Amino acid sequence: MSTDIIIPSSTGARSLTNPANQLGSKKRKIICFSDFDGTIFMQDTGHVLFDNHGCGAEQREILDEQIKTGERSFRDVSEEMWGSLHVPFDDGFEIMKKTLEMDPDFQRFHEYCIRHSIPFNVISAGLKPILRRVLDTFLGDEQSAQIQIIANDARIAADGSEWKPIWRHDNELGHDKALSVQEARNEAELQCEDGTIPLIVFIGDGVSDLPAAREADVLFARRGLRLEEYCIEHGIAYVPFDTFADIQREIERIRQEDEDKTAGKGRPARFNPRANLWRRVSSNTTVPRYAPKALVASAAA
Repeated sequence: MSTDIIIPSSTGARSLTNPANQLGSKKRKIICFSDFDGTIFMQDTGHVLFDNHGCGAEQREILDEQIKTGERSFRDVSEEMWGSLHVPFDDGFEIMKKTLEMDPDFQRFHEYCIRHSIPFNVISAGLKPILRRVLDTFLGDEQSAQIQIIANDARIAADGSEWKPIWRHDNELGHDKALSVQEARNEAELQCEDGTIPLIVFIGDGVSDLPAAREADVLFARRGLRLEEYCIEHGIAYVPFDTFADIQREIERIRQEDEDKTAGKGRPARFNPRANLWRRVSSNTTVPRYAPKALVASAAA
């Protein structure tokens, strides 16, 4: 649902614009999307819970392998994993507080996004209540509130007897992240003036991020992990990063490059024609889907 996505707007729609600093208004609109597990945080939030309060690491690895081989869908396996939990939310969260590590430069990067009116969206196949609590805890409520989370909802019993995902999309992925990015691009285009096209940035770490990453104009891949390896193997353009400080420097360079070459008008200097094919369809509400079948089974958070 596109209403879950923050985009910059001059018509009063919710955005991350800081009224005291309108630097972003003089340059092309940029929208950032980032994976959560393994990207903003080094560990996987679901794995931490499953290994300590659910099916256990050994069974989780067996179930993960079923996704990778295509034996079972991501949604089917995920429901089994979440269903293995029998712990109250607050108790389960205690182990995450002790285990999770945030990228050391993420908070400064997000502050940079706020200063420059760059909406930052988390896009995940995980559960929104968990991701929100993690961000509230590590960033504080005020800064966390300025990050929109595009993920699945959940029904969690007070006594921890039931953890049930409420899937964002009715398909075998549960959350089609590529479709969510397409919706954001479509909505942002409608709010841009004079045919200006916004620049879409995606940040990730694994091959499971690829369907959404293909919809971006600029792709950042965490150095040394599977997404970078896949990009090298298949000739996909990307920018490697070690921490979010690298991403901040590159986005600042891209903003300046775009200003010099285009003055913030028309197409971005960095433009992904494939991600923009939706512009050629007959209706603004019709968006082509690009989730390669080989990747569907592995499109986890």
